[in-house]
Amino acid sequence: MRTMPADRGRWLAVDWGERRIGLALSDPSGTIATPAGVIVRRTGKRPPVAELVRRAEALEARAFVMGLPLDGEGEDTPRATECRRIASELTRRTKMPVALLDERFTTATALRAIRDMGGSTRGRKGEVDALAATVLLQQALRMPSLAALDDDSPSAEADVTTT
Repeated sequence: MRTMPADRGRWLAVDWGERRIGLALSDPSGTIATPAGVIVRRTGKRPPVAELVRRAEALEARAFVMGLPLDGEGEDTPRATECRRIASELTRRTKMPVALLDERFTTATALRAIRDMGGSTRGRKGEVDALAATVLLQQALRMPSLAALDDDSPSAEADVTTT
């Protein structure tokens, strides 16, 4: 089984949503995660995988951490199935490792953090999505090791489910 790079480097986290894709990037040492913007999805268009690849290259990412939106029981949702397909496509196109990580509660954590700092979330959906990706990435960076999809695995079964 393939694992994420032990020497870390920059990892790009992806919070895949129906309308927006939140992004976060780790520092070169793989210690700190920060928001890295958002990609707006266009209704009825293909998933913006090429844009995601361009962003990863521009940000000098070495690996991806893709949020996996599971249901309350830890089972796949239709969007989780889509995320698995996108993760496989990212692995195929970039040859970079892609880890799937349970993203339950990342948006709630991001919303709570904004409110705790006295901020408002009104009109800041993109920022919330990027912050949710940051929460996801920080979780991944705290893990001693993280499984990644195999280069030749179309099933995209490697994932970590945490709550």
